[in-house]
Amino acid sequence: MGSLDPRKVFSLLFIIAIAVVFTVQFGPGNNGFANTGTGAAPSAAAVVNGKEIPANEFLREYAGQLQYLRQQGQPITEAVARQFGLPQTVLDRLVNTELLSQAAENHGVRASDEEILKILQRSPEFQKDGQFDYATYTQVLRDYMRQSPADYEESLRKRLTAQKMLGVVQNGVVVSDDEVRARFEKEGNQARVVFARFLPSMYAGKVTEPTAADLTAFKQGHEKEIKEYYETNRFLYQQPERIRASQVLLKVAPDATPEQKAQVLARAQALLKEIEGGKDFAEVARTSSEDPGTQANGGDLGWVERGNWEPALADAAFSLEAGKVTQPVETKYGVHLVKVEEKKPVQDRSLEQVQDEIATSLYKKDKAQALARAEADKALATVKGGKSITDLFPPEKEGQPALLRFETETRPEAVQTDTFTAAATNVPHLGPAPDLVTAIFATQGPTRLEQPYAVGEGFVIAQVTERQLPDDAKFAEKKTELRQQAQQAKQYEVADSFLKSLRKSGKVETNPTVLDQAVGG
Repeated sequence: MGSLDPRKVFSLLFIIAIAVVFTVQFGPGNNGFANTGTGAAPSAAAVVNGKEIPANEFLREYAGQLQYLRQQGQPITEAVARQFGLPQTVLDRLVNTELLSQAAENHGVRASDEEILKILQRSPEFQKDGQFDYATYTQVLRDYMRQSPADYEESLRKRLTAQKMLGVVQNGVVVSDDEVRARFEKEGNQARVVFARFLPSMYAGKVTEPTAADLTAFKQGHEKEIKEYYETNRFLYQQPERIRASQVLLKVAPDATPEQKAQVLARAQALLKEIEGGKDFAEVARTSSEDPGTQANGGDLGWVERGNWEPALADAAFSLEAGKVTQPVETKYGVHLVKVEEKKPVQDRSLEQVQDEIATSLYKKDKAQALARAEADKALATVKGGKSITDLFPPEKEGQPALLRFETETRPEAVQTDTFTAAATNVPHLGPAPDLVTAIFATQGPTRLEQPYAVGEGFVIAQVTERQLPDDAKFAEKKTELRQQAQQAKQYEVADSFLKSLRKSGKVETNPTVLDQAVGG
């Protein structure tokens, strides 16, 4: 597998994120035929107005999206997926589909049997010799989707009904000439910048531990912030018993005979004997496990809570010491061998118990942030003296900044952006930075910006290297294209607004444990 291309990953993840609002995906390819094999989830990934979205449905969808990204040639890791919020994006799409299908029912909108049949007939996964084949259809659903035709078709109907509801909402959207002109003014207003950012993490090593007096004074002046931090991060201090585990899964068909089950059990016993004889568990998982979600990474399941699994599997695994392997355990997914890599007991720490720890962390963060701001001011003064950001902060290695190599920055480095427009809310490679964007497009040509800008937890200094102002002569030739773009943007806004209203008027509860399970805790 090749090296990671951050720009392509950004693009692919943007497409997936747009699908949260603008489209509903169809066909089994959307699910990637992935079965996580991680056992029963606590109850649901989310509950939407009392209707559950099963945890296994979410995990299947997430595995499918991860597989899709990897099929595009991107060696995207679980850490990168977590960094980009892919689990939340997938869950948001499932929640939106449920909200839209419920709204459709209230408005009398429903996908017809004929529409469902058309989708099934054109799905290549269900075809034999170029034609829809019912036997292939049922086999694919049984072996890969673990669903009956009735369940799969109902899921398909829900997604199509949701799409039809979006169509009803977006129907009739029109844009005026003034809106098209405003779009041209933004799209034709372009810039490129070079920037360097100063992050607290770059200067954390220069911050000394607070003295007892420092800590006492900080706690007295920041009681509210300490309490808010505790409440926001309560999950760090109050956690159930957990294990970090790996598994080997041997699948058992739902209609397997007792003899066939016995054969699978015998295979599991043979693998266990190899492991007990000294063979590496991860190697056995890579060569013998039938769980596509974990096989490639040696069966790694990440951190798991007892409630994530069926009782029989949980009881067997949670009773073991770290380093031990269960006897074969049968669940609805097949026969499991689970190795307990690490154990963490129940944790319940009060605010009083952790306030010094939190105060120390916030104190050091404040000091590091002050150092970052001071260094940004110092660098900008040097730029005002005639130096360029590129000269001051050349890339540390490989001729390319760490930010573009998808690595953690350890010091400020000059980053040159691609061209972007005044319609953007983000600066390329930086993310949301509205004050910085406003300052950039207030300039009339290449120049430096006169102050550092707060972006995230750090500070940014920037120089505008290229500026292009709107050219009225091009408006007429681009008017049709711009109108189409404005129409699509307005349809997106209308759909997004409708979904937000559905969330506001309804009740959506999500299960963070399932999101953690998707990315290995």
